Amino acid sequence: MGEGAAEKNGMMNTPSLPPVIVLVRPQLGENIGKAARAMLNFGLTEMRLVSPRDGWPNPDAGPSAAGADFILDQAQVHETLADAVADCAHVYATTVRKRGVTKPVVTPEAAAREIHAAQGRSAFVFGPERSGLETDDVALARKILTVPINPEFGSLNLAQAVILCAYEWSKQASLEQPTVTDMLEPAPQVELEGMIDQLDTMLESAGYFFPADRAQATKRTLRNLLTKPGWNHLEVRTFRGVLSTLAKPRSR
Repeated sequence: MGEGAAEKNGMMNTPSLPPVIVLVRPQLGENIGKAARAMLNFGLTEMRLVSPRDGWPNPDAGPSAAGADFILDQAQVHETLADAVADCAHVYATTVRKRGVTKPVVTPEAAAREIHAAQGRSAFVFGPERSGLETDDVALARKILTVPINPEFGSLNLAQAVILCAYEWSKQASLEQPTVTDMLEPAPQVELEGMIDQLDTMLESAGYFFPADRAQATKRTLRNLLTKPGWNHLEVRTFRGVLSTLAKPRSR
């Protein structure tokens, strides 16, 4: 492969930049903070504010951000939406209604796929909590982003709307999954067999398998029950301890 082809291929494989979150005329500092928290949950860190109603910074935003304060500290403030998305080639206006504007309509999942495949900056634009985006705001966008939602109750709060878009973007961004540290390896079959044999012996002594012609079927049912969960070593030992105690109750 020649250098020119390699450079072209390398450019095509360059990861796309994360989308920016643009809040147009947000009304409550608390909601701005919650939006920042939703962003950081899924790896987005760039917030832009357009004419926030109560000015900026807003003391009510920080507590609601719950640790995502740096997003608020770095948030850019613009007078108009056009200024806020001036460097963005792909602008998605989030709205339930088209508001008389003819634009392509996509879901958050489709928008996320487009962003990951696109060159240039992208933006998700959200309107004021009470009224949503105005017609002129939607007209500025390249596409309308909406979600399948209950037509009888289509109201999402700001943070919910942000998290829907951020989550869909994150699914294709290869974010590291949380590490589960308290999961032990499944117990080997020999340990399960020992537990099942112990239980069978105790139940035989207690006269549980009655009538006799149903004993085999009952044992099979118990085996299916006990082999379903994928017991680990600690769970097997714990359950066998229970059985041992039942077999020989401790004196008090």
